[in-house]
Amino acid sequence: MSDGPLTPERILEAAEDVLRRFGPAKATVVDVARVLGVSHGSVYRHFPSKAALRDAVTARWLARIADPLEVIAAGDTPAPERLHRWLRELIDAKRRRASEDPELFATYMALVDESGDAVATHVAHLAAQLAGIVADGVARGELAADDPVAAGRAILDATGVFHNPAHVAEWADPRIDARFEAVWTVLQRGLTKGLKKKAKAAAKAKA
Repeated sequence: MSDGPLTPERILEAAEDVLRRFGPAKATVVDVARVLGVSHGSVYRHFPSKAALRDAVTARWLARIADPLEVIAAGDTPAPERLHRWLRELIDAKRRRASEDPELFATYMALVDESGDAVATHVAHLAAQLAGIVADGVARGELAADDPVAAGRAILDATGVFHNPAHVAEWADPRIDARFEAVWTVLQRGLTKGLKKKAKAAAKAKA
């Protein structure tokens, strides 16, 4: 590990390295301190317990997934296009992590199981991003939804098989992308149902 001031970010990077090498069952704060060349007391000054350090590692990993999605959600392209792109990015991000570093992915899944609050916060954040896209689409006349918040959560739940790690074994299915597109088609139809009739009625009222 390179020299420099001991920061939370350096500690989290070292913790990730230790978790990759030893797994969550065997990794300790002492191992993290050894990688950094400091005492374990120095690590505890930033993270008061092993559980706090593991929660921070988990939150950091989840943020790496959520942050790029925030950029998509805040975009100005048509809402249906943003929703599709957002979902594809989430799916691809999870799939890349599972295929490129399966051991670390499995480690994080074990940590996620332990970090109920971090996961709940992450899921709520994702659902809020989707709700924001839906609300924007409704305001622009591109989507129809009485309750964008409920719609956002429903979209996340309906596509769970494609991004929830509990279904990782199914991601190797060669038909997985076609399955997603089929689900997306149904969701899009539901979110745009009635828009053409409303547009025709509005145009007729103006005539």
